[in-house]
Amino acid sequence: MESLNLLLDGFATALTPMNLVWAALGVLLGTAIGVLPGIGPAMAVALLLPVTYALEPTSAFIMFAGIYFGGMFGGSTTSILLNTPGESFSVIAALEGNPMARKGRGAQALATAAVGHFIGAIVGLTLLVLLAPTVASLAVDIGAPDYLAITVLAFIAITSVLGKSRIRGFASLLIGLTIGIIGLDEMTGQQRLTFGMLHLADGIDVVLVAVGLFAIGESLWVAAHLRRSNAAPIPVGRALLTGSDVRRTWKPWLRGPFIGFPFGAIPAGGAEIPTFLSYVAERRLSKHRDEFGKGAIEGVAGPEAAASASAAGTMVSMLTLGLPTTAVAAVMLAAFQQYGIQPGPLLFARESELVWALIASMFIGSVLLLVLNLPLAPVWAKLLQIPRPYLYAGILFFASVGAYAIGGEPLDLVLLFVIGLIGFAMRRYGLPVLPAIIAVILGPTSEQQMRRALQISDGSLSGLVNTPFAITVYCIVALILVWPLLARLLPRREAKPQEPQEGERVDA
Repeated sequence: MESLNLLLDGFATALTPMNLVWAALGVLLGTAIGVLPGIGPAMAVALLLPVTYALEPTSAFIMFAGIYFGGMFGGSTTSILLNTPGESFSVIAALEGNPMARKGRGAQALATAAVGHFIGAIVGLTLLVLLAPTVASLAVDIGAPDYLAITVLAFIAITSVLGKSRIRGFASLLIGLTIGIIGLDEMTGQQRLTFGMLHLADGIDVVLVAVGLFAIGESLWVAAHLRRSNAAPIPVGRALLTGSDVRRTWKPWLRGPFIGFPFGAIPAGGAEIPTFLSYVAERRLSKHRDEFGKGAIEGVAGPEAAASASAAGTMVSMLTLGLPTTAVAAVMLAAFQQYGIQPGPLLFARESELVWALIASMFIGSVLLLVLNLPLAPVWAKLLQIPRPYLYAGILFFASVGAYAIGGEPLDLVLLFVIGLIGFAMRRYGLPVLPAIIAVILGPTSEQQMRRALQISDGSLSGLVNTPFAITVYCIVALILVWPLLARLLPRREAKPQEPQEGERVDA
């Protein structure tokens, strides 16, 4: 009941006319940026983060919630219409959504994705309201060894589930850790990797790193590899679902959130795994298995609901523990930090009004997303006609303006493009970007917790594993690391049923 009363107070704050305007503007901007080819929700949020600088914290986060959900739907739109996933979790939407679009059912695919995002968000946010205060109260008792174990779990889980190679994942993690240690050592005051420049003594702003790796790196990659040809958009018409479509999708819409939320709430790498699991589940439970790979609407409904619920789940670990497990959550954590607010166990006590207004605004943003984007689907399709050279030139411009607005120093622009070149090189060699972003944010914190735990134990390494919680987490880390070896020892007949599915996915 206490959580419900606090949520109602949050709605009272979020439903003021001006805050509703910010929420609607956030949804429109997030969708407009996210719907452009090659731009996912993480880049949309990173690009629009400077827009919120001049606002009060509560209004800024209400607008940010709209950008968050709008960017997620925008990534699904490009997957369905152009077979160009804006984010890794949008790949599953392209498997069935794009064949539907090629059959002239793009409107129904977009409507299915929009309703799926709405239902997933509502279910996920409801679970967030129920679980987050409990998790926060339990997290107060977490000590330095426990927090270090959690950050190690986040590092290992993210590098293990993203990309095609664990080695590349760990390489990306090391790049992020290296960027994260730039600046003054908080315990000794010594400069690290500053090369004598006072501007680097405070470190590199996380937003600068996020925009550089995502926006600049992606723009340089596109400029180097894609031809200057416009992808012809597919007409979407009116987004209306038939009775048959609703009968086939209502169960996947309800199943998806309960698959997605648990994976988002734990440091398990975001929405990639639950969307794939939801797709596999719907494929096995569907009465129309022959349509999968050719435009089965269940293959859009379930994964999209799972992705949205997973996004709500990531807010549990981000708000209660300060652990971002996705790129969007990482940028949102940077937004908290720019206002001098540190998410963690005490956030619900110290910034109760802001947190509950943020959660309430997410409910409002999910409703606005559904109301605004169903009739605006043809408009978003027209945005896809922007020529790639003009599109990415605009991205470079806005990224540069945003980077300069952070500190007002020309050196920030130099750092932005240096980091952008690093992002380009990471794409060139197949290194996932997310582990680097997570390492930049969590690296300094994990280092402090490790040194604090060692100080408490008088330098003994046993101080890192002297609690039952830390031992449990490290056992999970060990299981994640040895699982590929265990999988090879399993009977081969368990792996055979997956082979035709993979083949069909490729054909799709």
